[in-house]
Amino acid sequence: MAPSKAWWCVWVSFCTFGVVFSQTTTPSQVTTADTDMTSNPTLTDNATPDPGYGEGEGHVEYAGYDGWYNNRAHPEWGAIESVLTRRLPSAYSDGVYQPSGQDRPNPMTISEETMKGDTGMGSLLNRTALMVYFGQQVVEEILDAQRPGCPVEYFNIDIPKNHSLYDKGWRVMPFIRSRYDMRNTGFSPNNPRQQLNEITPWLDGGLMYGVSKAWADGLREFKGGRLAKSEHGNWPKENDLGLPMANPVPPADRQLKNVERFFKLGNPRGNENPFLLTFGIMWFRYHNVKAKELEEKHPDWSDERLFNEARKWVIAVHQNIVLYEWLPAFLAINASDVQTMKAEYKYKSYVHPGVSHVFQSAAMRIGHTLVTPGVIRRNKTCQLRKATINSNLVPGFNSILEENGNNIHGIRTCNSFWNPQVPIRESDIDEFLMGMASQRCEKEDNIITEDLRGNVFGPLEFSRRDLMAINIQRGRDHGLPDYNTARVEFGLEPKADFDEINPDLNETVVEKLREVHNNDISKVDIWTGGLMETNKQGPGELFRTIILDQFIRIRDGDRFWFENYEKNKLFTKEDVDKIYKITLHDVIIESSNGSITEDDIQKDVFHFNPGDRCFEELGDMQLSQFDMENCTDLETFDYFSGSEVSYALTFLLAGLVGVGCIILLIILANLREKSVQQKRAGNRRKSQKKRVEEKLYIATEWCGKDGTRNVKVKLGPGRQITVQSDRGRALRIIEFTEQVKTIDLEVTPDKGRKMMLMRVDKEYDLVLKFDNPDNRDNFITELQTFLGSSEVGIGSKRTEIKQDTMLKDAVTKAHRQRVLEQFFRVAFAQAFNLDVVREDISSKVNSKEAKDILTCELTKVEFAEALSLKPNSVFVEKMFELVDKDQNGYISFREFLDMLVIFSKGNPEARLKLFFDMYDLDHSGSMTREEFKKMIKSFLDIVSAQLETEKLDELVDSMFAQAGFQGKQELTFEDFDAIMAKSGHKSELATAQLNFTGAGTLPIEAQKQQQQQAAIDRGATVINRENAPLRARKTIIRAYSRPGDDDNDEGIKRGKRGKSVRVETKQKKPETTNPVLKKFNAFKRYIENYRLHIFWLTLYMLVLAGIFMERAYYYSIEREHAGLRRIAGYGVTVTRGAASAMMFTYSSLLVTMCRNTITFLRETFMSRFIPFDAAITFHKIIAMAALFFSLLHTVGHSINFYHISTQTANDLTCYFREFKHRSHELPKFHYWCWETVTGLTGIALWCVMCVMYIFATQYARRHVFKWFWNTHQLYVLLYILMILHGCGRLVQFPIFYLFFIGPAVLFTLDKLISISRKKAEISVVRAELLPSDVTYLEFKRPIGFEYKSGQWVRIACLVLGELEYHPFTLTSAPNEENLMLHIRAVGPWTMNLRTTYDPTVIRDHPYPKLYLDGPFGEGHQDWYRYEVAVLVGGGIGVTPFASILKDIVHKSKINATFTCKKVYFIWVTRTQKHYEWLTDIIREVEDNDKSDMVSVHIFITQFYQRFDLRTTMLYICERHFQKISNRSLFTGLRSITHFGRPTFDTFLNSLQQEHPSVSKIGVFSCGPPTMTRGVEKACADLNKTEGAAFIHHFENF
Repeated sequence: MAPSKAWWCVWVSFCTFGVVFSQTTTPSQVTTADTDMTSNPTLTDNATPDPGYGEGEGHVEYAGYDGWYNNRAHPEWGAIESVLTRRLPSAYSDGVYQPSGQDRPNPMTISEETMKGDTGMGSLLNRTALMVYFGQQVVEEILDAQRPGCPVEYFNIDIPKNHSLYDKGWRVMPFIRSRYDMRNTGFSPNNPRQQLNEITPWLDGGLMYGVSKAWADGLREFKGGRLAKSEHGNWPKENDLGLPMANPVPPADRQLKNVERFFKLGNPRGNENPFLLTFGIMWFRYHNVKAKELEEKHPDWSDERLFNEARKWVIAVHQNIVLYEWLPAFLAINASDVQTMKAEYKYKSYVHPGVSHVFQSAAMRIGHTLVTPGVIRRNKTCQLRKATINSNLVPGFNSILEENGNNIHGIRTCNSFWNPQVPIRESDIDEFLMGMASQRCEKEDNIITEDLRGNVFGPLEFSRRDLMAINIQRGRDHGLPDYNTARVEFGLEPKADFDEINPDLNETVVEKLREVHNNDISKVDIWTGGLMETNKQGPGELFRTIILDQFIRIRDGDRFWFENYEKNKLFTKEDVDKIYKITLHDVIIESSNGSITEDDIQKDVFHFNPGDRCFEELGDMQLSQFDMENCTDLETFDYFSGSEVSYALTFLLAGLVGVGCIILLIILANLREKSVQQKRAGNRRKSQKKRVEEKLYIATEWCGKDGTRNVKVKLGPGRQITVQSDRGRALRIIEFTEQVKTIDLEVTPDKGRKMMLMRVDKEYDLVLKFDNPDNRDNFITELQTFLGSSEVGIGSKRTEIKQDTMLKDAVTKAHRQRVLEQFFRVAFAQAFNLDVVREDISSKVNSKEAKDILTCELTKVEFAEALSLKPNSVFVEKMFELVDKDQNGYISFREFLDMLVIFSKGNPEARLKLFFDMYDLDHSGSMTREEFKKMIKSFLDIVSAQLETEKLDELVDSMFAQAGFQGKQELTFEDFDAIMAKSGHKSELATAQLNFTGAGTLPIEAQKQQQQQAAIDRGATVINRENAPLRARKTIIRAYSRPGDDDNDEGIKRGKRGKSVRVETKQKKPETTNPVLKKFNAFKRYIENYRLHIFWLTLYMLVLAGIFMERAYYYSIEREHAGLRRIAGYGVTVTRGAASAMMFTYSSLLVTMCRNTITFLRETFMSRFIPFDAAITFHKIIAMAALFFSLLHTVGHSINFYHISTQTANDLTCYFREFKHRSHELPKFHYWCWETVTGLTGIALWCVMCVMYIFATQYARRHVFKWFWNTHQLYVLLYILMILHGCGRLVQFPIFYLFFIGPAVLFTLDKLISISRKKAEISVVRAELLPSDVTYLEFKRPIGFEYKSGQWVRIACLVLGELEYHPFTLTSAPNEENLMLHIRAVGPWTMNLRTTYDPTVIRDHPYPKLYLDGPFGEGHQDWYRYEVAVLVGGGIGVTPFASILKDIVHKSKINATFTCKKVYFIWVTRTQKHYEWLTDIIREVEDNDKSDMVSVHIFITQFYQRFDLRTTMLYICERHFQKISNRSLFTGLRSITHFGRPTFDTFLNSLQQEHPSVSKIGVFSCGPPTMTRGVEKACADLNKTEGAAFIHHFENF
């Protein structure tokens, strides 16, 4: 009695201490004094008013479910989700949340060295296994802090090297820190982390009914107040509702199983093992027994009242058993002390009932030392039930039974975790209850059964864990101090040495304890020290004090405690006395419904003493681990398994979507190209006479290293064979001269007999392959017939040779080209005395090659190709005939060299003599007037130009008259020379040359030498070109000035006529030679020209970077321990930053699409601050930024999804609260990617983006514009998917709307404006089909339609589709009544449009109407803002300038004033015939431009370069015609016509000198990209120097 009284005194003192201390543990607790407050009947989960009460009956307040309002002064005390109470000071290593015990030993080492041992030693006080497992259900009633924290914090335990698991490859045992109050704790040392108790600390029936009204309702039958019963036995109903009960993987068979297999219990963890489940079923039956008794006694009571009354009694009985029967047995409290406990009871509202940390993490775990390795089952006759294959689910258990002779009696603890229903269904709970009552628990010592110490259940990836190491680690997780600190805080003497912990402790254990802790007792954890205190009485003084303190506080602070009947009115005095008498033995008997009688089980079920039932048979028996099967082994699990295929296929599919779109684009482009070609071919066939079908032979030509090509071989006409492409274009012409007498034919007898070779002297070989031998033989037959005809008369020699040999010896075009290249280089070196080339040739050409060059002769075809002319050109025929002196049909090296000498050293007379001889057709020494005309026609022919007969006659007559030969019909060479001299252009022949494309590229030194030699030959002064940094003079080329301009600056302004194209030099300030300064000047000019663009782009990119970095910082720092950040690390940082950047960029795109808004704003003052003309460019830049972040987001999530797929199901449930899955389901990659809103919309977004971006490429816009337009309409779907993508809430709350709402509203309003215009049908008043496939449309101008010259509109033809709009620039002027468009047919839609308005189709029907959207602004409309404007139009790109030119005409007529003073219009076209409609506009400008504001220059690009011999002759004719008629020979305009392509840098450079006072010159270009790039480069180069800045605006088509 003395020891008992001693600790009892300690307990009394600490009850008082606990009362005082508990009031200071929770900062948020209310300190209002307790009052008898009236109960609140509206509290749903707590005070449950009984709807079945009759009139006049008193109100009864039953205990709630969730613990709230138990204490009226402090309603939150004892509620679910309350923080654990700290009875000890926290010892977090950082004072806030970092686990304590960083310097303490490894928990697994402590467990292995001090708690390991064999089982089979019975309790010294004959405590039963039933007491142990009843204690487990007591813990489950008041404490549940097992759920891991969210976000998951791993505090893994390292496996020491000497541990058995280490040798098997294991390195850490997973451990997850407990869930804690994240909102209110863990912020400072004054408010450290506090873990949560998810259930109430009250003994209020949570074990039987759950901790919520909803959970309790899920257990009920709603008949007679009973709990729902299974259809298969007197057990709780199976969990068909899917209540969220704990459902870890059973470690025995490691099979994920449906939670529906469990019985529905109030305790979510009640199905952990069959022993715990036994008590759950027992209380279920006991409740129904009580409900039945009450129903029989009170038949008028409702189901609700019956349930609550039965629940009230079950709770009271359980309270009594726990406090006054089980606790004394567990702590060895004697009967007199129990009576004292009862007598001293009083409800104390100031006592906090909260479960303490030390109780949860250490003290109450002392029961682990009593846990048995298994449990026996016995019947009423004391016979043990043997285990069968139906007793557990251990793989191979049948073999294990056979090995042990079917003599295993126990249910192994470690192998029954989470499969409890298996043995329960085999034998019911009666045998378990009687067996546990007849089985002593393990000895009260430091030894823990291996079923817990190493084989307790774990997660799927670590199926077996060491519960003792977990106990130690859990204490550290909760910040518990060391063992001695706990003793001191509880008023106990600290232990100075390990020997003092427990005098009865084995010395070996003491030494191991000392060794493990390095002889430092301050490093001993509370669990370790408390366990070592264990003696035969049970828990040592520290744990007994903590445990008793906890249960007394729970009792004294519970307003609904059964002994508080005077205040809670739940029971009467008689009822309480009755409850006192009910023991667990009574509950077992009563709940068994007669299957267990009074004599079948001892009265004190918590002890198994001599004289008890079955003691004689089983008293000496103690079950050990050696009496049963072994625990199954520890196994791991790869959570990514099952995701491999779906992961690979998903991203393969994602890649194939992009590849598929590219392939589809190419296919569509090819189909479109074929369609266009077919239509064009059809149009050509309609306009041409039907030709006689020519016989062609289809074959494949072998071209050596260049591969093969499909060809058609045509025999004839005449003495030639033509090799054509599959489209009919001539690839090669083999012409048989008179010198060719025979040819060689080689055929192959092997490899299918399909190939042949034709060898002609002085030609490269023709190697053909046919589909089959018959086709080859047929062709050879026809070829021999053709050669032997009277017209050709050539023999053939046929030889058979193996295919490999034939191909090896064949002379290919590449070989012939190498010979010809050397031929030309040697000839030029000799003709122009180019020493550099001679040296280069002599170093590379051997004697054999030199011989080949000298003996090489050119065919007419090769000669024509060298001149880039057609072989049948009159010029080629005449020139070839003249050069071929020996008339053998070939030009030898000597003949070619003689011709070159004329151009290299000959004077103008020699060159004129060459032309004279060429066109002296009859070699009579005179040229007739007709031959003179043929000469001019040949020059026109070589550039595919035409001249009306009247103009040609006028030109020839004027040239003859000017030389005084009006009456002459024939000219001698002297007369011909006089005509050229009178024209004033004879001197230009001095620099004229024949340009050969076959000569290759001469070295730079050779080119310089050639230029200098040519200059010397014509008597000019040679000026060596200095390096740029050293130049002091700059050449100003007035190449595009009007003929006759004076030398002064006024020439350009007034347009004075001149006689020649001049090159002038003008002194200029020397440029800096400092390369750094030059680059700085270029940079400065670039900044000056594009400062607004740079500012807004920089601002946008900074904002974009800020948005990215804000999210990146948030997930890197502020969310370091949350969500995906814990799984993917900094990968989620990148993806979340990219996601926000995507939201911003895609929303911004809508702003750049507001065409009407931009057009309006560009006319306001805002245009001075915002470059609205760059909207499309900005749209592209933003789109590329969006693409970048989309790819970053996608690639990042491909990695993140991999990480997600490798995580445990519980971790994912924590991280992704919006995504629910059953506990037996492992969400694989395909679930996250294909079964969630976020995943599905992400895939859809990827597909939409691939389609939109790929079909938005320049290639797609150029080849399949309709597909580009239609796929770009998917933007609506894109934004819908983005909204849904965020609504999935996979990672965060959706925030896309923050970026999207503003731009979306603006875009919608802008779109409504367009829609209001689009649906107005516009009548077409005039339509014409112009040359060059241009369609002219004139349609009515809508009322209120205001626009500026240079703006554009979008139209849709109702016949071709109301929704398909295409953009075109207006060619009408703002002052005109109607609107006009010139549309070139280059694609399917424009070609269909041309067909639609074809007069032959329209006939008498009205023109189809249009939908009109616009106008929209662009840079070209700002031409009038610059003093000097340069307009450059190429091809159909002249359309915006047509409107501008018309506008200039109108402004000139009304004498309007505006900033622009001078306009230079440069029209670049292949031939003026292509756009004759523009010449009419230019002519109108010339007629009305009184102030000489517009200077027009037309460049016809089909002509050869400026100083080519042939072009020089055309220049002579053009300048002469302009001189006599003041108009161009080719265009009929006063504007200057140039032959070749413009040199933009030269022209723009001259403008700086022409307008020195102008600071900015506007350059506006529209045309093909090659032309606009040339203009842009010229502007950029000139902007690097001082002078006027060139501001370039361009559009491509």
